[in-house]
Amino acid sequence: MEEKLLMDVVPGLEGIPAAESAVSFIDGDAGILEYRGIPVETLAEKSTFLEVAYLLIFAKLPSKAEYEKFHVDVTNHTRLKLKILRMMELLPENGHPMHYLQAVTSAMGMYYPARDTLNPETRYSSAVRLIAKLPTIVAACHRLRHGDAPIQPQNHLSFAANFFYMLFEKEPTPLVEKIIDVMLILHADHTMNASTFSARVVGSTLADPYTIVSSAIGTLSGPLHGGANEEVVRMIEEIGSLAAVRPFIEGKIARKEKIMGIGHRVYKTKDPRGAVLKEYITKLCTDKGLCGGILEISEEIEKVVHEKLAHKKLHPNIDFHSGIVFSGIGIPTELFTPIFAMGRVAGWLAHWMEQLKSNRIYRPTQKYTGLRNQPYVPMRERG
Repeated sequence: MEEKLLMDVVPGLEGIPAAESAVSFIDGDAGILEYRGIPVETLAEKSTFLEVAYLLIFAKLPSKAEYEKFHVDVTNHTRLKLKILRMMELLPENGHPMHYLQAVTSAMGMYYPARDTLNPETRYSSAVRLIAKLPTIVAACHRLRHGDAPIQPQNHLSFAANFFYMLFEKEPTPLVEKIIDVMLILHADHTMNASTFSARVVGSTLADPYTIVSSAIGTLSGPLHGGANEEVVRMIEEIGSLAAVRPFIEGKIARKEKIMGIGHRVYKTKDPRGAVLKEYITKLCTDKGLCGGILEISEEIEKVVHEKLAHKKLHPNIDFHSGIVFSGIGIPTELFTPIFAMGRVAGWLAHWMEQLKSNRIYRPTQKYTGLRNQPYVPMRERG
């Protein structure tokens, strides 16, 4: 009976339900993404990232009093301990910001012990600290890697504006502030993706939340998950000109090579998050003169991809558009994925808390394909 159960292996567990969840919903054929039943487009237009984080974690939109408390709690925990900053100064300057973020997030667990994960107060305070401190870590990492001192948070600014200020020591325009907030909302959750699965697996062991988020950050760092938006910008830079787009894309297709930012495991039509970002690309054209250069090349890529690959249900995804938007507002390429993590931490925390409600440690099985009953050969007799 056991052998029969082990016969079918699904690579990547594609299509295999790993948990029941009420956090977010996707219809890949219709291009729908909802957080707790609310379309992501609506939240991007009408909400803020902190309100969306509350919605995901606590399964409801907050009342005015609940939101104000959550906002104040997050705002009051944006600073980093001096020893954490000193630790960051000792890390290699050529390290990728995602490695900084993972290492520092893990280290935070020693400063804010949270082993009692079944305690609601422990979960709340940990969620607040993680949401509050990830932007400070990302900004400090960027400045330290370039030989500059970190900038202290400015708590009179919004969550998004404060992050921009800690990066560049200047306040963003209202458009840039809104774009950063929308980016965080659009990246906040996406059902059972690789990093969320990592968070739930580690969470199922009752590990502390800093270890859980650190593991998810490590998963997100891979180019097939969070790193794709960096590769999109590098691809556009490699193409270099409008005339080079068609031969570049056609060459990729002929060689059956992956085109970064094109296609999605879930969406078989246009990514709804990309549609939101396209509106902001248009606004950036007017506000910052992004039209030309990167935007012209990206539009030509979309045109050629639609012509050549639409019949295969391959379309630009959020990574394609987010890289362009980040470049348009002056965000360095190496920070694209860390900012992804700043938004996705809300989803990771929501799934962690959901996992604990009816927790059972993950213990999948395998189909063994190796040798059996082999003799031990002494070293002197080995060839």
